[in-house]
Amino acid sequence: MAVAKADKTGQTGKDGEQSESRQILAQARQGDTQAFQSLYELYSGRVYAVCLRMTGDCGLAEDCTQEAFIKAWRKLSSFRGDSAFGTWLHRIAVNEVLTMQRRSGREIRYLEAVGETRSAERSEKAGDTLDIESAILKLPVGARNVFVLCGIHGYQHNEAAEFLGLAPGTCKAQLHRARRLLKMRLEA
Repeated sequence: MAVAKADKTGQTGKDGEQSESRQILAQARQGDTQAFQSLYELYSGRVYAVCLRMTGDCGLAEDCTQEAFIKAWRKLSSFRGDSAFGTWLHRIAVNEVLTMQRRSGREIRYLEAVGETRSAERSEKAGDTLDIESAILKLPVGARNVFVLCGIHGYQHNEAAEFLGLAPGTCKAQLHRARRLLKMRLEA
């Protein structure tokens, strides 16, 4: 069940979509590039986060994010509003990542650069966060994709399965596999 989140003014909207973003979306659909820039500013962080966790590579995540927004601009007129704009945009981003993964034909490089940007004097909690991020990056691609969508971003199995082109049962199995592998790696 989707829970409506309150926006800055305390108003709630479908799937947490802010009323402000709905107005901006309407302007962008009419071809207003400034309004689309505002949508980019509202959603780019979340789109980048999904791409980064799925690819494990900052550069690839940036490329996928950029391509997702280019496609969103081109297809904005086809957005029917059946779902929240953020959900529609996430779908485009996930498809971009999957296309990139298929195109590469090889395992995604795993960068440890995220850990290198941290101070050597990080707290135990920051170290735990890096261990979890590192463990997520080491998951097999299919399990990682499902874990990122369901375990981190809160999508339901049927939504993630549709995004990834999987059967819901396969999605559930991949999530179970991801959790089991994460538990093993984090306990080691």
